[in-house]
Amino acid sequence: MKKEDKSALIDSFVELLNNYAHFYIVDVTALDSTTTSNLRRECFKNEVKLQVVKNTLFVKALEKNGFDVASLNDSLTQTTAIMFCNTANKPARIIKDFGKKNNGIPGLKAAYAEGMTYVGAENLDTLCALKSKNELIADVIAALESPIMNVLSALENREEKAAE
Repeated sequence: MKKEDKSALIDSFVELLNNYAHFYIVDVTALDSTTTSNLRRECFKNEVKLQVVKNTLFVKALEKNGFDVASLNDSLTQTTAIMFCNTANKPARIIKDFGKKNNGIPGLKAAYAEGMTYVGAENLDTLCALKSKNELIADVIAALESPIMNVLSALENREEKAAE
């Protein structure tokens, strides 16, 4: 590959890193073309971008973007794909569901989600449990709404009893 081509690929990875808040490094070594196509479709449905990368070029893109790659060096081996997304838990759920049907493939190598780095497949359940910003807002609203609804319900019951 020519130096210009490598530079263009690195720049495209940097752009993806800037456009997406989270990324997952997954092992796709044993996927055949049909299964890979199915995984790409599943990612597309969930607004996740799946990109197969050359490990050394992705490391250079991370470094160019100011990311500390020391914790990810062991994860960037063999055939690697990166799942880019703006909702932290979507790729984890795809990996978990898709892996159940395909003997654990794709496998999670590492992830950068919500400002933290997770290394190893044992973190998959933790990543699945991460809540998105909208889910957290909904939880806060529900927590605030519950006492108000209790007060309104009590007032309605009191008015009904007074009317009888």
